[in-house]
Amino acid sequence: MAEHYDVLVVGAGPAGLAAARAVASHGARVGLIDAQPRAGGQVWRYDVRQPAPRAARQAIANLRGVELLAQHSVVAAEASALRVETPQGSKLLSFGSLVLATGARELLLPFPGWTLPGVTGAGGLQALAKQGWPVEGRRVVVAGSGPLLLAAADTLRKHGAHVLGMYEQASPASVASFARQLLAWPARAWQAAGLRARLAGVPYLPGSFVRNAHGVDTVQRVDIDTPRGVRTVECDLLAVGYGLVPNTELAQLLGCALDDAGKHPRVQADALLRTSVPQVFAAGEACGIGGQAVARIEGAMAGHMATGHSQAAQALLPRRDRERRFGALLARHFALDPRLHKLADDLSTICRCEDVRMGDLAGFTDARAAKLATRCGMGACQGRICGTALAELGHFPRSGARPPIFPARLATLAGLATLSSDDA
Repeated sequence: MAEHYDVLVVGAGPAGLAAARAVASHGARVGLIDAQPRAGGQVWRYDVRQPAPRAARQAIANLRGVELLAQHSVVAAEASALRVETPQGSKLLSFGSLVLATGARELLLPFPGWTLPGVTGAGGLQALAKQGWPVEGRRVVVAGSGPLLLAAADTLRKHGAHVLGMYEQASPASVASFARQLLAWPARAWQAAGLRARLAGVPYLPGSFVRNAHGVDTVQRVDIDTPRGVRTVECDLLAVGYGLVPNTELAQLLGCALDDAGKHPRVQADALLRTSVPQVFAAGEACGIGGQAVARIEGAMAGHMATGHSQAAQALLPRRDRERRFGALLARHFALDPRLHKLADDLSTICRCEDVRMGDLAGFTDARAAKLATRCGMGACQGRICGTALAELGHFPRSGARPPIFPARLATLAGLATLSSDDA
């Protein structure tokens, strides 16, 4: 028997929190689903040592009237219901309307040595540090692209890491142009200035990227391509992230159309965040990378729309459109250097889960054929790392999603089989 909600919101990050609050403000029964034990998503992930940002504390405190369904991982979707797995088992949640606030994940690109222990994503190491993984006193190199590098370095430094440098792949001219245009967004300019002030003494080198990582049992040094030549830096940890890509798997299962004009699809939604599936709305990074401000505005819009209050949603359109322009600015100024696509060779591992090398994929033109022959993308991450990297490298796009979205217990899968049998 499914438990019913007027509106279900998937994802308890900034977009999901705003959506749930908007739904509750109209008196509807709303369930806020998240796989983590606490609300906040990736950007406001709970930190065991540092207090949450004021905006996060306020957003979570404003969840009056919202049922927070923590540690609920969505594994499958029906026409008007979601199958979720919890620590106690699995259950079916039905809905009148659904808001997808599924956020984004980090883009990782292969290079020699990227699978060494101690090499993580920039956001990945930030999350580990927040959860208590020891970084105090360790020498860390942070590299990749975008504002996430500064945020990650700031978190690591707060947790006692010795950040050796931040290496941004975008050119010095592009970064300088972005900084000048940032003045049109005063709040973001102040945020960036505050981050840079807290990171005083940590070098920030644009036009630089990690070429190799070296070590035996763990990373010990990295080669960094800079405008002044290759620099070798000894370190204990390397955090490399090349921006974010939307999480669209649940939207795909529901049959929502995707905008796949670029290398990484996003959920296709109209100006008022309606997807191609009736009563399913999408907000935030799932609709394209735009940042926290966009996520919060679109979350509120989607919550209003899910309860039939379109005028309240329309009132937020000017603010949303302005913040979306900032996302376009980011994409333009931090576009990836083509040299990053050529770092991996035939011997470089591309699929960590199944130990598949780049050379093993030679001759394949689609993800399904490659998967059948090499098991590439069939591991625990379900192709989220290798499939996204291969799409960025221009090999082939990821294949469509199918249940379970995440690894699930056999008992949960049995529930899916029973549900399908009942429907038949």
